[in-house]
Amino acid sequence: MAAAHTPCESARAAALGAQRALGGSFAAVSQWERELGKLRVLVNVGELAEGEREFPEDESYPVHEFPEIVGFLHERWAGGGEPSAWVETAEEPYSANRAAGGRYNHQRVAALRRRGRGCCVVAPIVLDGRAWGELYVARRLGEPAFARPDADFATVLAAVAAAGIAQTERLAEARRLAFTDALTGLANRRAVDRRLDEALELHRRDGAVVSLVVCDLNGLKAVNDSRGHAVGDRLLERFGSVLSLCGAILPGTLAARLGGDEFCLLAVGPSAEEVVKVAGELCARAGELDLGDGVAVGVASTGDPIGPVYSARRLFRLADAAQYRAKAARSGAPVVAGAHGGPDDPVVRLADSPEPRQGPERRRFRR
Repeated sequence: MAAAHTPCESARAAALGAQRALGGSFAAVSQWERELGKLRVLVNVGELAEGEREFPEDESYPVHEFPEIVGFLHERWAGGGEPSAWVETAEEPYSANRAAGGRYNHQRVAALRRRGRGCCVVAPIVLDGRAWGELYVARRLGEPAFARPDADFATVLAAVAAAGIAQTERLAEARRLAFTDALTGLANRRAVDRRLDEALELHRRDGAVVSLVVCDLNGLKAVNDSRGHAVGDRLLERFGSVLSLCGAILPGTLAARLGGDEFCLLAVGPSAEEVVKVAGELCARAGELDLGDGVAVGVASTGDPIGPVYSARRLFRLADAAQYRAKAARSGAPVVAGAHGGPDDPVVRLADSPEPRQGPERRRFRR
């Protein structure tokens, strides 16, 4: 579990380990989705029955169908109570299996029989004192049923799994924060740099079209000076939402805040024409905001005649130069690098200049 990079990978490692440790033929880890009142299966391992998938997309069960779960899912552990596993069998009545912590649940027993399994042990997974989900291990029909020692062992295994899942979730959250802008919730410059390097490698290998839309939000300083930084932050958040909405028009597009009043869209795959159309929609929507003064937008795409693009810096300089032209002209539409004269386009020549423009009004978040 320590080597897992995602919660699903961590859950798979936990399920495989528990299956082997308990001598099961099948194991699963499920997470309780409180807002939906469902147990969602994250992973199934071992001998899968018809309809089961290792990483199911939509396998979930309403918790009200499992009264024994509801008892521990809704409250924190308190008053000395401790989570403990229980056993269920497809054939033995509840009373005969009570010594093993057995319970009788019609839905689980029916599922065991339907899938050719003879018994299961179910252990709650608890994180930070609150139920997170369950660890489920089953044996084939005809194999020895789980006993009380197995249930006790499953309780310990669930605690180990909880520690591993907690670690994975913390690492996933750390990674998310490292690549997310705290104010807008968009990607940050670090995320753009990484995605752009990957995109350009794809462009060099397969010829994929890579497009960068760089935006400078007009009027932010005036809003901050006249109405305060809280209102300025609201303008940044609202524009971030507009940017995200427009980016969603192009599948797989990354919407990001580069820093200050600068934002971008990074698209991989869509044609240059599609990207320019979305950039135009972005200009129109930004102009409708009741704060600020619209947005200056520059576009650079490998699908346009801009010459070879060997580095992220080159594409950034092209998009940045186009955005500068849009800002200088107070253009209500995007300026596109290479759109006027190909490599002889003034925007392309500006980006090729050994001394890119500087100015006190520019707070460039450069590479």
